Amino acid sequence: MVTQTAKIFVRRLGPGLITGAADDDPSGIATYSQAGSQFRFALVWLLLITTPLMIGIQMLSARIGWVTGQGLAANINKMCPRWLTTSLVSLLVVANTINIAADIGAMGEAVRLLVGGPLALYVVSFGAFCIATQVFFSYERTVRVLKWLTLGLFAYVAVILMVHVHWQQALNESLYPWRFFPKDVSIKDYAAMVVAVLGTTISPYLFFWQAAQEVEDNARRPDVKARRASRRYAAKHLARIKADTVVGMTFSNVIALCIMMATAVTLNEQGITDIQTSAQAAQALRPVAGEFAFALFALGIVGTGLLAVPVLAGSAAYAVSELYGWKAGLSQGFHEARGFYLIIIAATGIGTLMGYLEVDPIKALVWSAIVNGVISVPIMAVLMWIGQSKRLMGRYTISTRHRVFGWLATAVMAASVLGMLVTS
Repeated sequence: MVTQTAKIFVRRLGPGLITGAADDDPSGIATYSQAGSQFRFALVWLLLITTPLMIGIQMLSARIGWVTGQGLAANINKMCPRWLTTSLVSLLVVANTINIAADIGAMGEAVRLLVGGPLALYVVSFGAFCIATQVFFSYERTVRVLKWLTLGLFAYVAVILMVHVHWQQALNESLYPWRFFPKDVSIKDYAAMVVAVLGTTISPYLFFWQAAQEVEDNARRPDVKARRASRRYAAKHLARIKADTVVGMTFSNVIALCIMMATAVTLNEQGITDIQTSAQAAQALRPVAGEFAFALFALGIVGTGLLAVPVLAGSAAYAVSELYGWKAGLSQGFHEARGFYLIIIAATGIGTLMGYLEVDPIKALVWSAIVNGVISVPIMAVLMWIGQSKRLMGRYTISTRHRVFGWLATAVMAASVLGMLVTS
């Protein structure tokens, strides 16, 4: 009975789980690795704080998609001037493409570290594979593949189990981080890393993807619009969205915590404090934690990259298609939604080309983080506006508690952008 209940629960997980797992992409791994190697446990508190804020804003995104039957770009376009919506979507596409380049480059480097061979071949192969899975696979198969790929993140849990963590020390440093700053690190460096972790954890592309997936699920159930009028039916599905999002975002931050702690107890204690890429983190683990931990970490990079690239390209395609009124969705064929798939191909293709040309991954991630930081605040503010709009949401406007968490998340992101501008 318990097993059957667990199977049903797992089967109901989808957009929230995939969105949360996609947040731990190779660029995110690089950020968490740098935080752990440079500051040890002094940023653990930040992941605990961002978890409820992340849950709140992602639940709102999913709720908007399910209630309105339209994605975020379409809804933002109803609330904002056309030029503002176009600007936000354009910046989203740019940031996602840069992130795709960094992720594909990291996957190629991880495979090269494991088996050797030419980096360019792996980069092109990963780019082609990511395009093929979205263009030629059905929606159901794509979702099924993405759900299985979330298992790759458990590699980081395995690394934690293989190394010795000083739990009392971790607790003390996370509660009183200012007491344990390394002597060669300034408050400015610490503030910059806080901004980097926030920008990596709460990203605009996650909002667009989860909302679009709820719309996609609605499209597969023609009776949803009529049945949405039933309070019982609505309560059931909003509860499903909440459970899915809570599991996905908690899973995401637990993995981030494992990455941060694994690099803290291995790299930091060995004096390795300058990790700039996820592949660098994997390579640095080899002499410290052993070949098996190194292989697990490297394979995790590949798994998370294969999960994140379709989400990055897909969220950009959904946003552009909704803005211009194109037919969109992974459940549509290529000829039915040509514009949608061309955006996926273009974003992934340009990202692959940037990876092939070995564009500086650190500069790419810095620019991506800056763009994401700039656009996240207005997007989150508009999402809160939509969530409170009776015109768009009807009787399904968000609760007072949800408003508090949503505006708090928006305020935290605004503060992080201001901090980024000041510290830069």
